[in-house]
Amino acid sequence: MAMLGALVCGCVSVPVVDETLSPTHSPSEVEVVGSRGPLSKRQSKAVLKRLASQSPVVGALERHLAVEQVVAESPLFLGNEVKILRDGSETFPAMFAAIQGAQHYLYLEYYIFEDVSCNGRQLGDLLVERAHAGVHIDVIYDGIGSIGTPSAFFDRLQSEGIHVLQFNPVNPLRTGWRMTLNDRDHRKILIADGQTAIIGGVNLSSTYQSAPSGSSEPAPAGTVWHDLDLQVRGPVVSELERLFREHWREQQSSFEDTVPASGGSPEQGSEIVRILGSAPRRLTSRYYVTVLSAIRNAESTVWISSAYFAPTHQEKEDLIHAARRGVDVRLLLPSQSDSSVVLKVQHSHYTDLLKAGVKIYEREGGILHSKTMVVDQVWSITGSSNFDHRSVLFNDEVDAVVIGHETGTALTQNFESELQHAHAIDLPTWRKRSVWTKVSEHFWRLWEKLL
Repeated sequence: MAMLGALVCGCVSVPVVDETLSPTHSPSEVEVVGSRGPLSKRQSKAVLKRLASQSPVVGALERHLAVEQVVAESPLFLGNEVKILRDGSETFPAMFAAIQGAQHYLYLEYYIFEDVSCNGRQLGDLLVERAHAGVHIDVIYDGIGSIGTPSAFFDRLQSEGIHVLQFNPVNPLRTGWRMTLNDRDHRKILIADGQTAIIGGVNLSSTYQSAPSGSSEPAPAGTVWHDLDLQVRGPVVSELERLFREHWREQQSSFEDTVPASGGSPEQGSEIVRILGSAPRRLTSRYYVTVLSAIRNAESTVWISSAYFAPTHQEKEDLIHAARRGVDVRLLLPSQSDSSVVLKVQHSHYTDLLKAGVKIYEREGGILHSKTMVVDQVWSITGSSNFDHRSVLFNDEVDAVVIGHETGTALTQNFESELQHAHAIDLPTWRKRSVWTKVSEHFWRLWEKLL
């Protein structure tokens, strides 16, 4: 395994993002798409002026919009409603409701796809019921992430007329002996009728059933998974739909267009959203470029929550530089994990960050799995990408950039709420770790590209 890891690491390298990348557009030049297509310059200027007046940091919204325009390869969509879903107790009911309410078609794409339950109902039963009602259903699941799911579950779905596609199968007989164990579909997407979408870090996994909604009994430590999804309604859903169809075609070369692509959802709210679909076949991950740009242009705050923290050199350096120029940089990271090795790598970076003034907190009372970042309370990103090498080099990921005061404030408040269940790491105490602990951490850091 060590030899294999060395070979893989030697074949990949993290792309270098130009340090001079900065906004070159004025707010009036930013292109924004509404439900009826691109807005005129006059319309865009009026919308941005209204949104900017709500920003808690003067000039922050205009600046981040300009940055997005520089790095954009996908549109900025206006008029979206964004709702935060916390943990499985909020996300699963929203997912099941969206599936139940679908009348025409459903697209589901998940790294882990299991026959989960919610309020006494099994996912498989609900999907079969909707298929019998005439709803067209397409499912993409990852060959490694869902390796523990019984094949009988997928066989049942297919026998009931549901279209099921395995992403990069691990069986060489199904891939023509072109196995790609490292390239995984880490996305989490649910789309109902082109009107409602749910994306984020929550898998269709039984691990999220450990914190049932409304339960008054605390779950044993380590069994609760803390995560976050976004429910989105509005014009941007069409972009997620396009991304799903594109992914299907890339894996199978055809797509059953029995249901026409939606013409786009009408405007539902005031948030500007951009969808990032990252994949290793691209020269540079759009998620990576966007995150580095946001950190470099932050004016007051950069608050990050990450399940697996193994930053690239540029990510780490940009966080350090932001803290040194007076930005309030905070990291909310797990105190325990399903991967003890990743925790060691995470810990190996603490000293450098703490010395620069970065504030680090570790979440207690369960496993932190969320992947969010909020900057200046007006720019945020939530999705499947972790703050690590794997999300940049190997995984197919999906993330939503939201530019707006409402979502930024909600994520800021959620971060502050999570801090109530976390303890701060201080540099003097951290330096007292044993020599053996430090050696172990830096050994595993040699393999952080693969974690």
